[in-house]
Amino acid sequence: MEVLWAPWRLDYILGPKPDECVFCIPEQPDEDERRLVLWRGRTCFVIMNKFPYNNGHLMVTPYRHVSCLTDLTEEEAQECMAAMRHSVAVLKTAFRPHGINAGFNLGEAAGAGIAAHLHFQIVPRWNGDASFMAVFGETNVIPEHLLSTYRRLKPLFDAAD
Repeated sequence: MEVLWAPWRLDYILGPKPDECVFCIPEQPDEDERRLVLWRGRTCFVIMNKFPYNNGHLMVTPYRHVSCLTDLTEEEAQECMAAMRHSVAVLKTAFRPHGINAGFNLGEAAGAGIAAHLHFQIVPRWNGDASFMAVFGETNVIPEHLLSTYRRLKPLFDAAD
């Protein structure tokens, strides 16, 4: 039997679940590393998914607590798209994925895990990353610790400012 180590999952399993929206972040960047915030713009920010589908799974999120794409202002929509484009460029530089899934789910019925606050998913993909573990074992294997990924990506986002 093989053992998979994912120590950050224990925090989620045993830890308290927040009452507030995880995407409604403080204005000050003091908690950015703990929250895995990689970049802050005027109307949106880029954050790592704490429970990723794949290594380097990012999300672009407006600061404003809105649930639908049609609720975004033109400025928010433009900056979110620019942040998504930049995130893809950073992921290509840092991880050289074979492909990238990018998109969003509007509403719980569409698969949104947090339907109340719009967020765009950006997931790097590699040929063969949907291995037997994911298909038969219903288990994803993330090969790098979240903080290691954060520290690899953060300088690439900082360089753009």
